[in-house]
Amino acid sequence: MGHHRIPGTDLQYGLIAYDGGGVERSEANGLFSKELIGEIEKGAVSDVFFFSHGWKGDIPAAIDQYDRWIGALVKSTDFAGARERLSPFHPLFIGLHWPSEPWGDEEARADGSFSATRSNSGPDILAQYLARLGDTPEIRALLEVILLEARRNIAPASLPATVRQAYLDLNAALGLRSDGVAAPPDADREQFNPDDAFDAGNQDDIAFGGVNLGGILGPLRQLSYWTMKKRARTIGEGGMHNFLLEAQTASRESDTRIHLMGHSFGTIVVSAMLGGKGAQGKLQRPVDSVTLIQGAVSLWCYAPNIPFHNAGRGYFSRILSDGKISGPLITTQSRFDKAVGRLYPLASQIYGTPSFENQLPEYGAIGAYGLQGLDESIQSDIRMLPAGGEYKFATAKVYNLESSQFICHGDGASGAHSDIAGPEVAHAIWEAAFASVHAPEEVLK
Repeated sequence: MGHHRIPGTDLQYGLIAYDGGGVERSEANGLFSKELIGEIEKGAVSDVFFFSHGWKGDIPAAIDQYDRWIGALVKSTDFAGARERLSPFHPLFIGLHWPSEPWGDEEARADGSFSATRSNSGPDILAQYLARLGDTPEIRALLEVILLEARRNIAPASLPATVRQAYLDLNAALGLRSDGVAAPPDADREQFNPDDAFDAGNQDDIAFGGVNLGGILGPLRQLSYWTMKKRARTIGEGGMHNFLLEAQTASRESDTRIHLMGHSFGTIVVSAMLGGKGAQGKLQRPVDSVTLIQGAVSLWCYAPNIPFHNAGRGYFSRILSDGKISGPLITTQSRFDKAVGRLYPLASQIYGTPSFENQLPEYGAIGAYGLQGLDESIQSDIRMLPAGGEYKFATAKVYNLESSQFICHGDGASGAHSDIAGPEVAHAIWEAAFASVHAPEEVLK
């Protein structure tokens, strides 16, 4: 993808693209990551900032988000201060792109016809879902059953028996449910029930990424959503984890600081980058700070013990116990984020309005509740401060920032989910980076 100039500045960031299997896409001159690793190896880079977008991130959308998000960082008054507080300060900004659209532009109308900006033919829609879910004979046959019935009657009163069974078989074929100790974040749901998914999806005010989940395709879109969540983990644990290791190797002599930022499903990506395969991989040394913005992943995923049904530890809990973050880990929450506040529990098949008070749910997102279940010695629930406020973040601590005062702009089904480029968010990220300079520089064993 190459370098992209940040609008209104003379600065740029690198954009690297990965395919659905976590393999970096080659450029005309080979892998662009090698060029960036070469920059780090020269020893002139003091800080590497990795960014991962969330769902609905095709390449134009990813570039738009990074232009705004990284742009907010470099246009912040903290950027000038970084030259003193992180001195010497020579940053390298890297945006990571991964194919994360749970559904595309095509939609089904109430009359049973398909409306699509690219094509309205059945075969094209089949091809698009095969690209998202995987083109195997079993998945293809099950999708054909579902899409054939959708063309006959997109909005039946209830799911036909053949479609219901096709959904159950598709769920199994996709391997989305994994019970037991340290279940992956894509297993953060109740047992899949196509009828419940069909009924819940017909609430016309509920959508994810601006797309309504109703009609006979409602359960299919829900399965697509969980497939993208699984993909976020797979890609993070694979090629992106390896890229992080390469960056650490390249900067071994220069002690370059490394900071990770993720938004939405991107919080799974950066957590998986840290965790490696099965969340049990090793790093050469801790990263220096981590920011999880409006995370669409379980509030218990970093907990050493999930307090429900003997669920065991959270999938990413070893990130903290293994000391993979030497500086602060910060998260944001907003009651105006409808995507994580309403659709996340809906996708987990939990009904009702989320509570933002004292009672914590079994299924809920970081963007609504923060990271929970941690020892009180490392977890702090505080408010996001105005730009210029002093956080006094400590190293190796977790801070959940109640951010409703600032992450509050947006309309439509997702609400303020993508309101991540404000000066207050940028300031919190900089404060986490500033705190990291006091972090211990021990090498992980």
